[in-house]
Amino acid sequence: MNAPTFNQERLMQVILAPQISEKSTMIADKYEQVAFRVVTNATKPEIKAAVELLFKVEVDSVQVVNVKGKVKRFGKISGRRKDWKKAYVALKPGQEINFAAGE
Repeated sequence: MNAPTFNQERLMQVILAPQISEKSTMIADKYEQVAFRVVTNATKPEIKAAVELLFKVEVDSVQVVNVKGKVKRFGKISGRRKDWKKAYVALKPGQEINFAAGE
Protein backbone atom coordinates (compact mmCIF):
# COMPACT_ATOMS: atom_id res chain seq x y z
CA MET A 1 0.00 0.00 0.00
CA ASN A 2 1.40 3.38 -1.00
CA ALA A 3 1.63 6.08 1.62
CA PRO A 4 -0.65 9.03 0.88
CA THR A 5 1.07 12.28 -0.07
CA PHE A 6 0.27 15.39 1.93
CA ASN A 7 0.89 19.08 1.42
CA GLN A 8 4.07 19.91 3.37
CA GLU A 9 2.72 23.29 4.55
CA ARG A 10 -0.36 21.54 5.98
CA LEU A 11 1.82 18.98 7.81
CA MET A 12 3.81 21.79 9.45
CA GLN A 13 0.57 23.14 10.97
CA VAL A 14 -0.98 19.82 12.12
CA ILE A 15 1.02 19.48 15.36
CA LEU A 16 0.46 22.38 17.75
CA ALA A 17 2.52 21.34 20.81
CA PRO A 18 3.71 18.34 22.80
CA GLN A 19 1.30 17.56 25.64
CA ILE A 20 3.46 17.43 28.77
CA SER A 21 1.72 16.25 31.94
CA GLU A 22 2.02 13.51 34.54
CA LYS A 23 -0.24 11.27 32.47
CA SER A 24 1.69 11.81 29.23
CA THR A 25 5.01 11.17 31.01
CA MET A 26 3.66 7.92 32.46
CA ILE A 27 2.36 6.84 29.04
CA ALA A 28 5.72 7.69 27.44
CA ASP A 29 7.53 5.45 29.93
CA LYS A 30 5.04 2.57 29.94
CA TYR A 31 3.89 2.35 26.31
CA GLU A 32 6.59 4.32 24.44
CA GLN A 33 4.00 6.79 23.16
CA VAL A 34 4.27 10.56 22.85
CA ALA A 35 1.25 12.86 23.31
CA PHE A 36 0.70 15.88 21.07
CA ARG A 37 -1.94 18.60 20.87
CA VAL A 38 -3.10 18.67 17.23
CA VAL A 39 -5.51 20.72 15.12
CA THR A 40 -9.10 19.52 15.49
CA ASN A 41 -9.53 18.50 11.84
CA ALA A 42 -6.31 16.44 11.64
CA THR A 43 -6.55 12.80 10.53
CA LYS A 44 -4.46 9.88 11.77
CA PRO A 45 -2.46 9.58 8.49
CA GLU A 46 -1.77 13.34 8.57
CA ILE A 47 -0.57 13.17 12.18
CA LYS A 48 1.69 10.22 11.37
CA ALA A 49 3.20 12.01 8.35
CA ALA A 50 3.66 15.25 10.33
CA VAL A 51 5.50 13.55 13.22
CA GLU A 52 7.73 11.64 10.79
CA LEU A 53 8.50 14.85 8.88
CA LEU A 54 9.15 17.10 11.89
CA PHE A 55 11.02 14.72 14.20
CA LYS A 56 12.66 12.34 11.67
CA VAL A 57 11.35 9.22 13.44
CA GLU A 58 9.32 6.19 12.35
CA VAL A 59 5.76 6.07 13.67
CA ASP A 60 4.12 2.74 14.49
CA SER A 61 0.55 3.89 15.22
CA VAL A 62 -1.58 6.90 16.13
CA GLN A 63 -4.53 7.11 18.53
CA VAL A 64 -6.59 10.29 18.81
CA VAL A 65 -8.82 11.68 21.56
CA ASN A 66 -11.26 14.58 21.26
CA VAL A 67 -10.99 16.51 24.53
CA LYS A 68 -14.05 18.50 25.54
CA GLY A 69 -13.42 22.03 26.83
CA LYS A 70 -14.12 22.65 30.51
CA VAL A 71 -16.86 24.96 31.71
CA LYS A 72 -15.32 27.78 33.75
CA ARG A 73 -16.99 30.59 35.68
CA PHE A 74 -15.87 34.16 36.22
CA GLY A 75 -18.26 35.45 38.89
CA LYS A 76 -21.76 35.26 37.42
CA ILE A 77 -20.52 34.78 33.87
CA SER A 78 -20.15 31.18 32.76
CA GLY A 79 -17.73 30.47 29.92
CA ARG A 80 -16.37 27.45 28.15
CA ARG A 81 -12.88 26.54 26.99
CA LYS A 82 -12.42 25.33 23.42
CA ASP A 83 -12.62 21.64 22.51
CA TRP A 84 -9.29 20.25 21.28
CA LYS A 85 -7.74 17.08 19.92
CA LYS A 86 -4.93 15.05 21.45
CA ALA A 87 -2.89 12.43 19.57
CA TYR A 88 -0.98 9.57 21.17
CA VAL A 89 1.81 8.59 18.77
CA ALA A 90 3.47 5.19 19.24
CA LEU A 91 7.00 5.08 17.86
CA LYS A 92 8.64 2.00 16.37
CA PRO A 93 11.11 0.20 18.69
CA GLY A 94 14.39 2.07 19.08
CA GLN A 95 12.90 5.42 18.05
CA GLU A 96 12.90 8.39 20.40
CA ILE A 97 11.84 12.05 20.37
CA ASN A 98 13.99 14.34 22.50
CA PHE A 99 12.21 17.63 23.26
CA ALA A 100 15.21 19.02 25.16
CA ALA A 101 17.48 18.94 22.09
CA GLY A 102 17.85 22.72 22.05
CA GLU A 103 19.66 22.82 25.41
